[in-house]
Amino acid sequence: MQHIFNILSMSYDEALKRIDEIMREIEATQAMSMTEFKMKSAEAKQLIEFCRKELMNLEEDIKSQAQ
Repeated sequence: MQHIFNILSMSYDEALKRIDEIMREIEATQAMSMTEFKMKSAEAKQLIEFCRKELMNLEEDIKSQAQ
């Protein structure tokens, strides 16, 4: 995937913004090719996984500080 390196250097907020951009692109495009749709879907999936991990790390940090 071409965006994997960009994702690794993103902040949570940047990743969330990119997910929103991808969703808007998909919704606004009436004649998107299957290949383009698959690429955008794969990028969004990576971004969502990145955000999920960031949230899980934050939850762990909060729990460890509460102890």
